[in-house]
Amino acid sequence: MLTLKLLRDDPEYVIKKLAVKNFDARAIVEKVIELDTERRALQTESDAILAQQKQKAGIIGGLMKEGKKAEAEEVKKEVAELKNRSSELLAKADTTSKELEAQLVLLPNLPCDLVVPGKGAEDNQVVKMGGPEINLPENALPHWDLAKKFDIIDFDLGVKLTGAGFPVYKGKGAKLQRALISFFLDQNTAAGYKEIEPPIMVNAASGFGTGQLPDKEAQMYYVGLDDFYLVPTAEVPVTNIYRDVILANDQFPQKLTAYTPCFRREAGSYGKDVRGLNRLHQFDKVEIVRIERPEDSYKALDEMIAHVESLVNKLGLKYRILRLCGGDMSFTSAITYDFELWSAAQQRWLEISSVSNFETYQANRLHLRYKDANGKTQLCHTLNGSSLALPRVVAAMLEDNQQEDRIVIPEVLRPYTGFDCID
Repeated sequence: MLTLKLLRDDPEYVIKKLAVKNFDARAIVEKVIELDTERRALQTESDAILAQQKQKAGIIGGLMKEGKKAEAEEVKKEVAELKNRSSELLAKADTTSKELEAQLVLLPNLPCDLVVPGKGAEDNQVVKMGGPEINLPENALPHWDLAKKFDIIDFDLGVKLTGAGFPVYKGKGAKLQRALISFFLDQNTAAGYKEIEPPIMVNAASGFGTGQLPDKEAQMYYVGLDDFYLVPTAEVPVTNIYRDVILANDQFPQKLTAYTPCFRREAGSYGKDVRGLNRLHQFDKVEIVRIERPEDSYKALDEMIAHVESLVNKLGLKYRILRLCGGDMSFTSAITYDFELWSAAQQRWLEISSVSNFETYQANRLHLRYKDANGKTQLCHTLNGSSLALPRVVAAMLEDNQQEDRIVIPEVLRPYTGFDCID
């Protein structure tokens, strides 16, 4: 959530920056400023009335001592009227504050200066490419056919049990899932991230804190009886560990990692984008989260990008890193880098990680602060990244490592799988 101070100080700057995200903010910004002005005026009037009440309370005491009871009663009536007016003002100020916050949460985060304007994925910037060239055998198969051939993932059984987008992993396919989760967690903890096992359902306050609510409510699975949401990513419960927390200046960086199953409705997805593992409603993902001082967060972002890149390199996969344009960024992000793997069988790039800096946007919603070296309370910066999301990693790994009669397992995973190929 953007701060009121930023909107008061330079509303035109906010409008200009949000235009980079193709978001026309003028009407909301003007409404926020109008409501903020009204709220502050109400508060000023309320404070003045409170001062009058205190003054008249002193007068009443003096009159009573002098035996001027009738005059004291008249002043008491004035105090009662002031109290009634004060109650009206406070109620109106409360209503105005709620309306103000309802408008504030409609404004996305400002993109940082590195983000270029653009309408969508076609305008994203490729900042790096790496990994080996892929040479597939003749008649190479996409991963959904490989899964059926080697009986490692059953998409039809998932439809029977639940519905489309809920695959069943079998045999070596299930072991491969477990191996990847353990490998990613071990790599993350070796890099200094503390492992967390969070709940996979969260309350509305947690969804609001990281910005999934109200922006992405339609994409989340809701458990109505208990008013919980299934997590779309471990980012939500892990970042919310710090909700309403004030960190000391010497408690940085905060680095956490977690594995969770993730649940997303993915409404509106269709066609080749949803075939096989390309887009699921339930999938496994390992996440990394960092809480940083503002002056350190972009160095932390670079470290996170380098860490995710090291994972992809260890798996021996062909990849590229994109810096997203304004039109393709999330509501909450200040800057995002996507990692994509090349699927040689599908002849397309598959997104497997997003690494983002949210600057103070989430921290303001979370009331996540720290005491700086001068003892002043400041908002923290929050960052997170997929490290990694499994479905498309598995898809690219199966396709790019296929041979005529087997699929070769990357060497770094063999201590975790207990086998070197799927045959």
